[in-house]
Amino acid sequence: MPAGIRATVEFASPSVCPVASVAHSTDSVVDSVSTSVVSTPGDVSVSEFVVEADDPPEASALEPIFSYGSKHLYRYTHDGSAGCPCECLGEFGCPVDRYFAQRGSLTLVFHAADYEQLQTVIGELRDRFPGLDIKRLVRSPTGDAPGDSVFVDRGKLTARQLEVLQTAYDMGYFERPRGANATEVAAELGINQSTFSEHLAAALTKLLGDVLEEG
Repeated sequence: MPAGIRATVEFASPSVCPVASVAHSTDSVVDSVSTSVVSTPGDVSVSEFVVEADDPPEASALEPIFSYGSKHLYRYTHDGSAGCPCECLGEFGCPVDRYFAQRGSLTLVFHAADYEQLQTVIGELRDRFPGLDIKRLVRSPTGDAPGDSVFVDRGKLTARQLEVLQTAYDMGYFERPRGANATEVAAELGINQSTFSEHLAAALTKLLGDVLEEG
């Protein structure tokens, strides 16, 4: 079986889907979504989700199922127009793994079969929903690989953080035994040891966030 890719993308506008719109209007978080989206024309697909709010949200596209105190279950029936990201993903047969709407943003975690499919899907999502932000890409393990291959986003680092990290690496700071200590690397960079430690810690925190899939 070919290795798949798990992608995490974020949409900044609540108008991209009814679920995100409800989360925005109620100033709440929706993280319990059951989605059944199919790519076969004519088949009906639905999404069901729970929103917690004192006043039940009103939206013409949503069907209220039941309410229990401040929790309200809604159903959204997709009309086949690919008017929301998960329906667009359904066109390409990409299953949604996680659906998270927080106030004005929507985060989707979905699976693509390979890089070619991922590139096609991301391109289509960008065309239909401007403002798409790719947060994380993780490739499934293949062969004897012990675990996932993670795509680390170096763009999270400032130019200075990248310079500090690169210099420390080139001078053997991370080797055992060390090729250079913190004082020597700081001197090479023309900064004091405290500033070097701050830049290094900030850079590693950002990169480890990708490696450990935090956030």
